[in-house]
Amino acid sequence: MPQTADLIVENASILTMDPDTPAAQAIAIKGDKIIAIADRDSVRDCKGPATRVVDAQGGSVLPGFIEAHMHLFGGAAELDNLHLAGVQGFDALRDAIRGFAAKRPKAGLLLGAGVDYAILPEPVTRHHLDRIIPDRPFAMSASDHHTMWANTKALEEAGLLHGKQVGPGNEIVMGADGLAAGELREGEAFGPVLDHFGANRTRLGLEGAEPDPYPSAAELAADGDRMHRGLEWCAKHGITSIQNMDGNLYQLELLAGLQEEGRLICRTKIPFHFKNFMKLDMLEKASRMAAAYNSEWLSSGMVKVFYDGVLDSWTAVMVDDYADRPGWRGEPLFSPEHFAEVAVEADRRGLQIAVHSIGDGAVRAVLDGYQAAAKKNGRRDSRHRIEHIEVITPSDVPRFAELGVLASMQPPHPPGAMNFPLEPTISRIGHDKWPLSYAWRTLKNAGARVVFASDWPVSPVDPILGIQAAVLRKPWAEGLPDQSFSLHEAIAGYTVEGAYAEFMEHRKGRLKPGYLADIVVLSADIEKTAPEALHTVRPVTTICGGKITFQA
Repeated sequence: MPQTADLIVENASILTMDPDTPAAQAIAIKGDKIIAIADRDSVRDCKGPATRVVDAQGGSVLPGFIEAHMHLFGGAAELDNLHLAGVQGFDALRDAIRGFAAKRPKAGLLLGAGVDYAILPEPVTRHHLDRIIPDRPFAMSASDHHTMWANTKALEEAGLLHGKQVGPGNEIVMGADGLAAGELREGEAFGPVLDHFGANRTRLGLEGAEPDPYPSAAELAADGDRMHRGLEWCAKHGITSIQNMDGNLYQLELLAGLQEEGRLICRTKIPFHFKNFMKLDMLEKASRMAAAYNSEWLSSGMVKVFYDGVLDSWTAVMVDDYADRPGWRGEPLFSPEHFAEVAVEADRRGLQIAVHSIGDGAVRAVLDGYQAAAKKNGRRDSRHRIEHIEVITPSDVPRFAELGVLASMQPPHPPGAMNFPLEPTISRIGHDKWPLSYAWRTLKNAGARVVFASDWPVSPVDPILGIQAAVLRKPWAEGLPDQSFSLHEAIAGYTVEGAYAEFMEHRKGRLKPGYLADIVVLSADIEKTAPEALHTVRPVTTICGGKITFQA
């Protein structure tokens, strides 16, 4: 007799991502596992009097999406900010800010997010923002979260109007009048604004350190609620697993608290964030986090590092000079030698490493560090990762496959892909480097494992928008290589490859008996939907560990 299922999803177009049984019509779940996946009649044998049946109405059923690069706490906190993605021109910016301010008369600091670098025809200064809102502190961050612009009131109150000493790779841009111009590049430059107004909780974990002083009971509860709101937002978009890209012990404790309350609705991996001022023995903490948290719902075991910044503010590290800034290649946050020491030690401890590397100089230095670790410690199945890889040199492309390094890339990020404008990015990169910019297809063809994600809140968290961006990717000019993915390859980037990235390919990322019941039911048949219409396909039911975590 077949087992009796707790839940059956039927009348579905199931895309299993399992080459042994690529398609099916129904799936049966018992507890947190899949017990059968086949045609409707075969799965009906698992139906008992108490079995719950979900009718997919012919829609696609996929493995639950695995979001392999995001910032959960910051994304959740930002759900309340003024969203400026796609806003262009002074008048539109003015109307958005004034409307937002009017609804929040008591806010100490008004915060905007998702700003395009080319939101105004000229560089944004505090004077532009003062013309819009002179009397209340206001700041807005670029969509990539590496630059912030603040009005005079915010700069003054945060003690930045006369400038301040900041570390390498960070800059408070100064004006001709000897005062801060309003543009703050990287975290040390804009951190004081957020700190001064108590808005720094959004950066919890990005600093790697623990909150000091330790949060009060009320703050703990508020932070837990914020985290839960972020998890609900993910579940609503069909996500069942999250690989967070900032982290500390506090985030793990918050999520463990949610798990006790039955509110941990996505499987979550939290890294230890290693900063350039830390001593190597701080990696002992990463090892302790890995040992303490290693369940299928909540895990650690990863070290996150920033090697460089971003192209748009000239803080990404390049092999050659920037096309639009001769004599400048960006300033790394680590020297290549220092990073190699960190990589050797983290690798020796058996930890996985994930490094933010946007420029081709950063990508090369990180590959060198991974190579040094393999040489010193011996080769193992480490699955170290490089995050973003927005530009790469031809000689570094084959090294991903040779070293077993994962290419962790974001389909929404290429200029022109979703809501990011072409300029200033493509001019920073320069025509010569366009062929190997955001080069997913080139890397995949060279044997690299390519895993996809959104980098939420840099881009919308929605994996379907990412899949659409990957499928519709167009070259910036004639004669450039086509970097687009097929629909199946793009879905694999959010499922199969995401599972592989966290050493869980034997448990999830595909739909097959014995695997975890992490599933998303979509509103239409994704394989029969025109690529241009993919964004209209919506998750209607999300199931994680056999439990429904979202129902439209």
